[in-house]
Amino acid sequence: MNRTTAPSRHLLRGIARRAMRERGLEPDFSPAVLAESGALRAAATAGGDAAIRDLRGLLWASIDNDDSRDLDQLSVAEPLDKGAVRILVAIADVDALVAKGSATDRHAEVNTTSVYTEAEVFPMLPEHLSTDLTSLNQDQERLALVIDMTVAADGTVTESDVYRAVVLNRAQLAYNSVAAWLEAGGPAPPRLESVPGMGELLRIQDRVAQAMKKLRHERGALNLQTIAARPVFDGEVLTDLRPDERNRAKELIEDFMIAANGVTARYLGARGFPSLRRLLRSPERWERIVGLAADLGERLPAAPDAAALDAFLARRRAADPTRFPDLSLSVVKLLGSGEYTVQLAGGTSEGHFGLAVRDYTHATAPNRRFPDLITQRLLKAAIAGRPAPYSNDELETLARHCTVQEDAAAKVERQVRKSAGALLLESRIGERFEAIVTGASAKGTWVRVVPPGPAVEGRVVRGFAGLDVGDHTRVELVHTDVDRGFIDFARAGGAG
Repeated sequence: MNRTTAPSRHLLRGIARRAMRERGLEPDFSPAVLAESGALRAAATAGGDAAIRDLRGLLWASIDNDDSRDLDQLSVAEPLDKGAVRILVAIADVDALVAKGSATDRHAEVNTTSVYTEAEVFPMLPEHLSTDLTSLNQDQERLALVIDMTVAADGTVTESDVYRAVVLNRAQLAYNSVAAWLEAGGPAPPRLESVPGMGELLRIQDRVAQAMKKLRHERGALNLQTIAARPVFDGEVLTDLRPDERNRAKELIEDFMIAANGVTARYLGARGFPSLRRLLRSPERWERIVGLAADLGERLPAAPDAAALDAFLARRRAADPTRFPDLSLSVVKLLGSGEYTVQLAGGTSEGHFGLAVRDYTHATAPNRRFPDLITQRLLKAAIAGRPAPYSNDELETLARHCTVQEDAAAKVERQVRKSAGALLLESRIGERFEAIVTGASAKGTWVRVVPPGPAVEGRVVRGFAGLDVGDHTRVELVHTDVDRGFIDFARAGGAG
């Protein structure tokens, strides 16, 4: 079967698997991992442990992508006096079945994350675990760690606790249908409607999340709106890459996870435990962000200032909502990459510039990210009064490794996304598109095609002189290479 007749998914799967190996990631589970996970026949139980609370009676629900099967978190609300609300976030107790140092754990430590490509998902844990025994599936009792927060009417977390519990997911919901119900008064998802009282509690969660979001932005969190692309297949044939935009339901989960991660970091610190922090330092190219603002008639301070940047972004969203995702993408590129670091008990953290939070770890996706599994083990030790399961030196090594591997995974995802884009565009050589510059350095200049064009990114191989991140230009498609994920453009005549 040659490339022109092979199904798109088959081609992209081969590219993805090759890219995984080239980046030091393992696309397959070893026989030892499969045997170890396959020997597990049931989800973990409380086993008579009196310290594990029974919270099965609460109206827990999950909200995730339509096709997600590895469910890491549930949430539920309980109204309190004076406008306060108790928000509980349950996180799957993956450690209960994935022991530190096991074959399954060692595989997770190598990759450190699930890798999501257009052709195939490479899960960090075998699907027998991540989509079944350690997933918070609907109507299944599961062990969980619960982050318990009391949130005031203004979005401030006034009290918090972390403990173990047994939970029961009453409704597996999806972002798009929940958002349509919350935002536009669309019909309630059938499962939501079938559970008495859940709709009211979900609206309360939405109200609390919006208050949290408002408070974060008042403190300088960045209000960005980038557009990701999701593949569309007709059987095995790729037919499109469509924008996957933010919505109210995604914001609800995002704000609860940010709050839960902050509570987790503070809980560990208060008990004398180290923590694996997620940092985004001050922007690498703040001067270019200042230049972008100046091009739009705005003024930003010379030194990085998250609050000033967010105020500028809010004004631009209001003034030009159609092009705001393009501006957001430029700012994201100029902010630089996040990294994992270790904070020892009693230390101070530089914090996360984009989220405007000082205490921030990754704890809410242990089926998908190894740092979250590390944090879960630290939490369980802190709750039980046991010593930390990792030494400080181990954590330092793991922090560096997780940063490197997460970057490698992102590069694999980006490479396969580009191959998918090249596959879609290979018959359109000579066409012209409006684009925005997303990268500009000695290594090259890259642009992303803006709507209504396809959601693809490529390199400008001719006419790139003078272009910088955030510039809008017009480009002509001159070459594609599906195997290498190359999409080459030339700057079209008359480009600005």
